[in-house]
Amino acid sequence: MTADALILGAGIVGAACAAELAALGMRVEVLDAQGIGGGATAAGMGHIVVMNDSPAEFALSRYSRDLWLALAPQLRTRDAFARCGTLWVAADDEESQAARAMHAAFEAQGVTAQLLDAAALRACEPALAASMAGGLRIEHDSIVYAPTVSEWLLTQSSGVEKIRVRLGTRVTAISARGVTLADGERVSAEHVIVANGLGAQQLLPSLPLQPKKGHLLITDRYPGLIRHQLLELGYIKSAHHAAGTSVAFNAQPRPTGQLLIGSSRQFDTTDPAVDMPVLAQMLQRAARYLPVLPTLNGIRAWTGFRAASPDGLPLIGPAGDFAPGVWLAVGHEGLGVTTSLATAKLLAAQITGNTAPIPVEPYLPVRFAQQVAHG
Repeated sequence: MTADALILGAGIVGAACAAELAALGMRVEVLDAQGIGGGATAAGMGHIVVMNDSPAEFALSRYSRDLWLALAPQLRTRDAFARCGTLWVAADDEESQAARAMHAAFEAQGVTAQLLDAAALRACEPALAASMAGGLRIEHDSIVYAPTVSEWLLTQSSGVEKIRVRLGTRVTAISARGVTLADGERVSAEHVIVANGLGAQQLLPSLPLQPKKGHLLITDRYPGLIRHQLLELGYIKSAHHAAGTSVAFNAQPRPTGQLLIGSSRQFDTTDPAVDMPVLAQMLQRAARYLPVLPTLNGIRAWTGFRAASPDGLPLIGPAGDFAPGVWLAVGHEGLGVTTSLATAKLLAAQITGNTAPIPVEPYLPVRFAQQVAHG
């Protein structure tokens, strides 16, 4: 098969791009040095969430959540899709004020959200600390097991007969019309798309991507202990720290009855080992919100690396000076699962010359071109 599009990366972003281009009639070849749904896709929580840190982040995450809700009926039980909703928890009056501002912003944009006072919060999630002041519930936010969805997109979505996947295939060089593999083989295609997260930096060292290490812990099964994805309202502030180590409360009810506990961010390391002091700090933070947590049995902890751009938005479109003639779909930080389906739509629209469903300008790699010129 001679491919129309060659995609580097079989994680959720690469898989979504492959499925979208194949559905449009393109022959697609996907290369990954490891397996389907590995890397950041395997390490993350699979939270599908509308975020409103900026208008561009809001537009991309809301549009992509709509795409996920439309896709959900086709997914399998093993893909663990659940519309559990997100509950942003306010620990005090200041955060309650933040919840009200967030509620007003969401309502103005047509996103369904409900403000909860302290009593309503306790009724909704009895396991939360009694001292919590209230919260904001975003009812259509969801969770999904992204590694198996990556596999579904590449093997069972419409147009899969046009997708070829090659695993254990390491790319050593890249150009506008193809790549060179570690064994010297040259693979050609009309369009080359880099969608392999932090792995992109090995091929394109000038890309403005920074690794943000994160920890997660999963517990034994405690069905019904929590019902929503729970996040502290201080999460947005801590998630965008530019340096140092930060932790924030983030807990997810898995369909198995297990709890997935996060989250942490570290900028100063690329060591994948679990950092016990950071894990302890993260769990101490979580226990302030879920007092029962220290009595639960944690069975596994792991780490992953988010690929973060300087402005927190992904790079979707022509690579320009970073790699003339190449396309990029990288830099999604902690929103790769959420925004994968929208990323695929925006990239496909640019490749085919069609009108994009939302404006692409905020995500174009050219916004960092100045850095390349001076770097």
